[in-house]
Amino acid sequence: MTQMQTIRLELPKRHNAQHQIVRDAVRFNIVNCGRRWGKSLLGQERLVRPALAGHPVAWFAPTYRLLGQAWRDVNRTLRGVITERSVQEHRLALATGGVIEMWTLTDEDAGRSRKYKRVIIDEAALASKLMNAWTGAIRPTLTDLKGDAYFLSTPKGHNAFWQMYQWGMDSGRPDWRAWTFPTASNPFIDKSEIEAARRGLPERVFAQEYLAQFLDDAGGVFRRVIEAATLDEQPPMADHQYVMGVDWGKMADFTVVTVGDLATNQIVKMDRFNQINYQFQAERLKVLAGQYQPTVILAESNSMGEPIIDRLQADGLPVRGFTTTNTTKAQIIENLSLAFERGAIEIVNDPVLIGELQAFEMARLPSGKTRYAAPEGMHDDCVMSLALCYSAMHDMPTESDLLDIVKAW
Repeated sequence: MTQMQTIRLELPKRHNAQHQIVRDAVRFNIVNCGRRWGKSLLGQERLVRPALAGHPVAWFAPTYRLLGQAWRDVNRTLRGVITERSVQEHRLALATGGVIEMWTLTDEDAGRSRKYKRVIIDEAALASKLMNAWTGAIRPTLTDLKGDAYFLSTPKGHNAFWQMYQWGMDSGRPDWRAWTFPTASNPFIDKSEIEAARRGLPERVFAQEYLAQFLDDAGGVFRRVIEAATLDEQPPMADHQYVMGVDWGKMADFTVVTVGDLATNQIVKMDRFNQINYQFQAERLKVLAGQYQPTVILAESNSMGEPIIDRLQADGLPVRGFTTTNTTKAQIIENLSLAFERGAIEIVNDPVLIGELQAFEMARLPSGKTRYAAPEGMHDDCVMSLALCYSAMHDMPTESDLLDIVKAW
C-alpha cells in the first residue's frame, strides 16, 4: 500500500481587518483600502483556498505588470501541489483538481466562457473597462458554480469601482457588501511611516492613498488656488533676492518664465510667450534676468532646453538645469501643492496660471507610481514654470555654489 505524502503549505496570514472581511463576506465584496494595507495578500489567500478544495478560480488585474507579482506569489505558495503550469496562459492545475487562471483587464472579454467558484479583481479602480468586463464577461462565469467575487483596490475618484462600492453600501442589494479600511488598520505598517506620509504629501493625495477616501475630483492636485492668487505683478526691488523657474515651449506649447521673491515668498512676475526660436527665447530671458538679477534660474534641461541653457551659461547667467522625469516632476509638484494647502505661497492673479493650476491632474499608474499632467488638450507650462521657481526658492545652492554664481554673474 502506497503511503500518502503530506504537503504543508503556508498561506498568507490575515490581520484583524482582513479577518473581519472574511467573517462578514457575502457574494460580491468590495474592499476599498489604503496603500500597503495588504489587499493583494488577502486576495491571494481568498483565491487559493477554493482552488485547494478542487474548484476553478480566477484572478483579474488591470495590466500584465500588476498580474506578474500575483502570479509569482501564487506559484511560490502552491509550489508543492502544482501539477501543470502554463506561463503563457497564466494557468495552474493543482493536485487537488483545482485550477487557477489569471487574466488582464486590458481585454474586457477576459475570462469569457469559463466557469469559476471565485474571482478576485485586484486594483479594480485602475481598470478602465471594469464595468464592461464585469457585466459582459466575469459575472457570467460565476453562474454555474454560484461563485463569489472580491474587488480589491485603493480608490481613484468616482469611477466604476466607486459605483460598485455604492452597491455594497445599499441595503437593498444583500448580495453586495463594501468595506473601507485605511492603511493604519494594517498592524504591520509602522505608524511613524504613515505620519511621515501625512506630513510629506498633499492633503488630498494622503486622503486618497492612505485614508482610502473617494474624492469626487480625485484627479485634482492644487487646492486654495484662488486664495493664493492675490498679487499684481511687481517690479524688482533693490533689497530683495529673486529666483526664476523656466519651462521651455515645445511645438504648440508656451515658454514660461516665473520670478519668485525670496524675501516675501511671493511669485511676483510671469512672462509667457510661444516663440520657439532658441535665440529669441534666450534673449527674452536675459532681459528679464537683467531686471530681477536672480541668484538662481532653474530651467528644464530636457530636449531643447539643454542647448539654450548652455548658451545662457556661456553668457554668464546663473542657470541650473532640471531634468524632468516622472519622479522629479512628482517631487516639485507635490511640494508646490503643499505650499498652496498651507497658505505658504502667494501668486500673481493671472487667469491662465489659475486655470492651469485648477485643471492640473493626478493619476495613479498601474505600476503604483503617480503621474501629474494637464488634461488632454490643455497646457501645463505655467504650472511647471511655477513649480520650478518654487523649488528654486526652497532648495537653494550651497555657499560654494553661490560664490561660483556671483563670479559668473
